[in-house]
Amino acid sequence: MKMYEEHEMCGEVDSGSLYKIGMFAAMNRVTVKALRFYEEQGLFLPAYIDSETGYRYYKLNQMAALHQISALKQAGFTLEEILRINRGEDEEALLLKKKSKLLSKIAELTKQVAVLDGYLAKRKSCLLSPVLIKEVPECKVAYMKTRLNSYDNLFDQMPQMGELMEQAECICALPEYCFTNYLEPSYKEEDILVELCESVTECKDDIGELHFKWMPKLQAASIFHKGSYNTLAASYESVLKYVEDNGYEIVGAIRESYIDGVWNKEDESEWLTEIQVPIRKIANEET
Repeated sequence: MKMYEEHEMCGEVDSGSLYKIGMFAAMNRVTVKALRFYEEQGLFLPAYIDSETGYRYYKLNQMAALHQISALKQAGFTLEEILRINRGEDEEALLLKKKSKLLSKIAELTKQVAVLDGYLAKRKSCLLSPVLIKEVPECKVAYMKTRLNSYDNLFDQMPQMGELMEQAECICALPEYCFTNYLEPSYKEEDILVELCESVTECKDDIGELHFKWMPKLQAASIFHKGSYNTLAASYESVLKYVEDNGYEIVGAIRESYIDGVWNKEDESEWLTEIQVPIRKIANEET
């Protein structure tokens, strides 16, 4: 729809079919200042201008064009963009481009709201931190796959792995990154298949049960847990609920990264663990 037409100068006008600028502005819920500005920009011109008084007059059939300008402004278009449409630029292409930008903005705002929800959940449940979406970089790891009789046996396996790493002359990477991969999707109280992993500077030849591999970078929902491992369930509940509520799906083994623990903190309340849940956004069916 063309948003302007050449106006005409006239001496006498038919007041029954034309409306002065003040009346036309009130009818369309815009300001007189806005109409004058649109005219200055060549975007929306009066139907007639009285050559003697300079009064501006508008026709009823111009209302649709003015409403289009208002609608595009509400959709986030600048006057410059609206002028480009008016001058013949591909309207559909501009609309689709604007829609794409708005959807990206919505996604970013949704992420910000999710972080705020995480903080609110933290306050209600006394968790150490909210859930945060982060990128975990790729790394080389020394790893040992084993089955645990129970979660209490987790750190019983560490000394054996440490001895094998010494034999292989491994150098731990900095910052240190020690974690457990839980390789089975369902929760088990016993016979738990895990990989014990330690980030290293280079991959060595395998020694016994100690192996080496590259771990690709991943996007993860992360939460920090402070305290005994017996209370990890509350943090798991928060991070998994976040994943479900925010349209993500789990795409790999959940990691527990051990920052402080029995090896350097006697008090369980000082133990610090990061839970990392590999995720990806669930594709929108409409796309």
